[in-house]
Amino acid sequence: MVYEKKFAIATLIFVLLASVASACAPAAEQSSTAGENASTTDLDGIKTYLLGKSSELTTSSKSLKAASDKYYEMAKTANFDYAALRASNALEVSAALTAAKSAWIVASPLYEQMEGIVAGTPNLAEYDVILDAGASGAEDPENAVPFDLTLPDGRILPKPGNLFGVLESTLWGTYADYTSGIEADLDGNGSIDFGENLPDANVLKAGADALDQYTTELGSAASAWQPTESDAFTALVVMVPTMSEYFNSWKNSRFILGDASEQRDFVVISRLLDIQNILGSLQIVYGEVKPLVESADSAQAAQIEQSLADLKRFVADVHAKEQNGYQHTPEEADVLGAEAQNRATAIAGQVAQIAAKLNISVEE
Repeated sequence: MVYEKKFAIATLIFVLLASVASACAPAAEQSSTAGENASTTDLDGIKTYLLGKSSELTTSSKSLKAASDKYYEMAKTANFDYAALRASNALEVSAALTAAKSAWIVASPLYEQMEGIVAGTPNLAEYDVILDAGASGAEDPENAVPFDLTLPDGRILPKPGNLFGVLESTLWGTYADYTSGIEADLDGNGSIDFGENLPDANVLKAGADALDQYTTELGSAASAWQPTESDAFTALVVMVPTMSEYFNSWKNSRFILGDASEQRDFVVISRLLDIQNILGSLQIVYGEVKPLVESADSAQAAQIEQSLADLKRFVADVHAKEQNGYQHTPEEADVLGAEAQNRATAIAGQVAQIAAKLNISVEE
């Protein structure tokens, strides 16, 4: 599974440092410290943050579903003759698709702002696979999503990939099988620009319905979840050292390769922004466990906090350069990704070392 791939590097870090930390303090002392902190650490801030983002995500998902439903009903009325639909309902179609795209653009970053917690928590990680990280069965059976998508017309898309990716490639036309093949000047500027096409209404509706379903389920799961010290340290150790994964996706995207990119998702929002959002959620997690880290090593606690902020700032600087019009090369992306990964691995190593000192388990 995707979570297991992310955990591999975390396991290596933890194994290498656990023995070092164990040598630094007697086992009895470690157990005593862990026992004391288990009853006093307040992690409510993590759950409050997660529930707030989850509520916003559910709201935006419902907006996307409503706009997709409108488009579907218009397409159904036109007997799914998309050329006729474009000719007879241009303004209404444009309004529905613009609303759907706008809702997606709100929803996707909202999920990224909670991904560090969701993907890094074993009890919640399956939702990361479903919503944002899972591959299609055709591309990667081992890391494929655990669902099939049943369309209103009866077609079934077996393990189509994560829902944000399905919806992005449908709305912006980066996967031919999910589009009608009909282009449309949706913004009325007199030309056909990137992403201006009429989606397959059945795929769009099914994807939006599924997103609404699973974001609602995630909200319920988040409400039932009570974060533990193990959850918090696991999220940090698993999710901080994933920089190379995201930078590699960025390297292969339109933001680097332009029209030569064959990547069908992550075409609308730069992965650099996604990374910042993920690190932001991990800063929330670290902020809640920082008092516990300080109890083991106050200097290291401050260093971890500063290093997380520096890593986020490093990515933000690269993103700002991109937003100002600079197009990085694949080679530059590799160098930047290696720098980010080195920083992230060092941070995760420090967190794993503290977890070992406190006798807090990092779960697989």
